Order: sequence, then C-alpha cells, then structure tokens
Amino acid sequence: MDGRSQHLSSGAGGEIDMVIVDTTVWVDYLQGVRNAETDWLNAELDRQRLGLMDIILCEVLQGVPDDVMARQVDTALMKCEVFDMGGVALAREAARNYRTLRSRGYTVRKTIDCLIATFCLRGHHALLHRDRDFEPFEKLLGLSVIHP
Repeated sequence: MDGRSQHLSSGAGGEIDMVIVDTTVWVDYLQGVRNAETDWLNAELDRQRLGLMDIILCEVLQGVPDDVMARQVDTALMKCEVFDMGGVALAREAARNYRTLRSRGYTVRKTIDCLIATFCLRGHHALLHRDRDFEPFEKLLGLSVIHP
C-alpha cells in the first residue's frame, strides 16, 4: 500500500478498517494472474483486515474444478472475515441504490454487485475489485475503492 497506515481513508471522510475483496480479484489471484489488484492483495494479505461476503465465497467456490481444490480454497478464504449477505434491509437498500444509479443513466448488470457495493457502503468498507459495475457506486454514491 505504498507506506499507508493500517487504516484507509474513505471517500466520505471516515476511516476504513476493512477491505472487502470481490470475486473478480479472488479468481485472478487463485489462477495466478498478475495485475494491480492481485499484486495489492498478495502484498496486503497479512497486513490488512480483509473480508468477503458469503455470496463471494459461493462464487469463488463455484469456479474451482473439483472438491479437493474447493476445500483448499475454502480453507484459505476462511482466514478472512466472512459476512452473511444482509437480509431484507440490505436487499431493499441495494434495490434503492440500483434505482438511483439507473435514474442517473447507469444500469448495473448484476444484482450481486448491487448487494456487494451496498454492503460496503453500509459498513464503511473499502472494495478491491476488477469490475466496471462498481464504478458508478464509487462515482455517484461514495463507495470507497482500492486503486492500487
């Protein structure tokens, strides 16, 4: 993180002490793909407080080829904090965020991305991702994003 402290600044002026790592980054990382996000993750694995949502865990585990690898990946990911999806309140708030973005000319392609972004916004978590659907959440709603 280029010498920054353990806490990250949020776009809204608060402190971020958790980084949620999106499926897009975990998949690249587990496949050995080198990019700015996977390099950041590799460097910060033992230095940052990292988390993921249960739906991200599901997406990552769906992508592994067999049960043996699934167990290995599951064990590795469980070293991070794993959060339950969020229930009715998160669903309503994510839908509201979707409508807000759509009214401003942005259509988010995946409902899961609305849920993840809204979870991060609610919890003041930063997001590490490689998915353009999160860009309007950052630009218009103040989502804190790690830009390595």
